[in-house]
Amino acid sequence: MATVVLVGTLDTKGAEYAWLATRLRASGCDVVTVDAGVLPPPAGGSTPAGDIDAAAVARRAGHDLAALRAGGDRGAAVAAMAEGVERVVADLYRQGRLHAVLAVAGSGGSFIAARAMQALPVGVPKLLVSTMAGGDVAPYVGSSDLTMMYSVVDVAGINSVSSRILGNAVAAAAGMAAHHERSLNHPQPQGRKLIGASMFGVTTEAVDAARRRLDDLGYEVLVFHATGAGGRALEKLAAGGFLAGVLDLTTTELADELVGGVLSAGPDRLTAAGRAGIPQVIAPGALDMVNFGPAETVPERFAERRLLVHNPTVTLMRTTAEEMAVLGTTIGQKLAAARGPAAVFWPLGGVSAVDAPDGPFHDPAADRAGLAALRAALTDSAVALHEIDAHLNDQAFAVAAADHLHRLITAQDRSTAHA
Repeated sequence: MATVVLVGTLDTKGAEYAWLATRLRASGCDVVTVDAGVLPPPAGGSTPAGDIDAAAVARRAGHDLAALRAGGDRGAAVAAMAEGVERVVADLYRQGRLHAVLAVAGSGGSFIAARAMQALPVGVPKLLVSTMAGGDVAPYVGSSDLTMMYSVVDVAGINSVSSRILGNAVAAAAGMAAHHERSLNHPQPQGRKLIGASMFGVTTEAVDAARRRLDDLGYEVLVFHATGAGGRALEKLAAGGFLAGVLDLTTTELADELVGGVLSAGPDRLTAAGRAGIPQVIAPGALDMVNFGPAETVPERFAERRLLVHNPTVTLMRTTAEEMAVLGTTIGQKLAAARGPAAVFWPLGGVSAVDAPDGPFHDPAADRAGLAALRAALTDSAVALHEIDAHLNDQAFAVAAADHLHRLITAQDRSTAHA
């Protein structure tokens, strides 16, 4: 039987969760309710108990529920319960007692539920009905495959409107849970090995050529747009064990993280494959640029920098030699720590479509600074550095990088088979 885990603050939404549980069971699902509430029972009354109660959730995060209540700091209590719920939900998943997660919530409950959902692997059904879904949902979805549904009305009782919306949520969660449970019991035949590749508009030619080559070699290539969320999604899939290799030709998000652009993927970019021991080939694609929104949104401190209006909503700023040196060092240090095979392919003819001879961002001195710093950072590592006399978007460069990744994967497979 498929199991739906309900995550909610039963101190304020106990009746709604009881309604959800009843209808999920009527749909043929088992139900486990996890209580993330921190408020004490009302005077003369009580709150419904979850299958995993709030005290157990708090303990899973190393806290005492009574102490959290007595502390009077709601923010700290919510953070503690979010940590506890994340661990409880992960436990249920490892135990095979979770085939979908459903939550209905306001802002605090959405934060708690989303944290647990984001920690689950891609492919595990996650549905959050939230009062916050009508606005910016990026903090809740992150890089996960979480589905959000707007509650329309507040989650405050079951009425003629909420019953329809929550009824749809029950049907969706029950259906997804049943599908997921069947897929676990009847797995599909193994398909082609998956490669994760990063791409930007100014590196498209390279990634397309590499993708065609890898397709000919028998791989399936998943392309991630390097817009921050794309880089985080690539890292998440690598960490989740979905990928056989990573062709990271577009590392531009590192520049945004360093300089303060709008497309940073965070400080952990370019680390998941290394931690997982996944073969990876890296290139400095679009490291020549930091991304901002419309021209008027570029911070005033950059007014004298070399800017390029890419389109009405995107303005690019050329990285300096000093910034490129820091980026080269960063890449080298991250790859030197990798547990699996890694290589860097550096194109001597330019790192993006606008960093080419006569291009607006062509700056060989800045690119050389990045390469020199990278070379120094890799001096005592096993990471190979290939300096290619070509532009990043030249087909020969892209195919060479793809072929090298194939060799790394093949060598690792042979080593594993003989271990």
